Amino acid sequence: MSLTIDTIKQQIEQNDILLYMKGSPNQPMCGFSGRSVQAIMECGQRFAFVDILSNPDIRAELPAYANWPTFPQLWIKGELVGGCDIITELHESGELKTMIEAASSEQDA
Repeated sequence: MSLTIDTIKQQIEQNDILLYMKGSPNQPMCGFSGRSVQAIMECGQRFAFVDILSNPDIRAELPAYANWPTFPQLWIKGELVGGCDIITELHESGELKTMIEAASSEQDA
């Protein structure tokens, strides 16, 4: 098990809502990350993010760990939700807000 995988596991465990993305929420570096951030921000809860462009080790190893080849990746309560298309679909259906609010309320409890 590599140190990078340990770091990834720790990030996922310590953050109930975590987005692995290119860039930052204020400056997304790709359209998919930008759309994902927008959808998550519209849910009105704080979330953590990791910029994979400034963390090349994570960028290299997360796809194998997650069994998901692309970025962004949204994790809620230790579970991989998916990438931009899934995030967008969940947001449009209202499910994303429910999932994020549930994760946030558990965090506050």
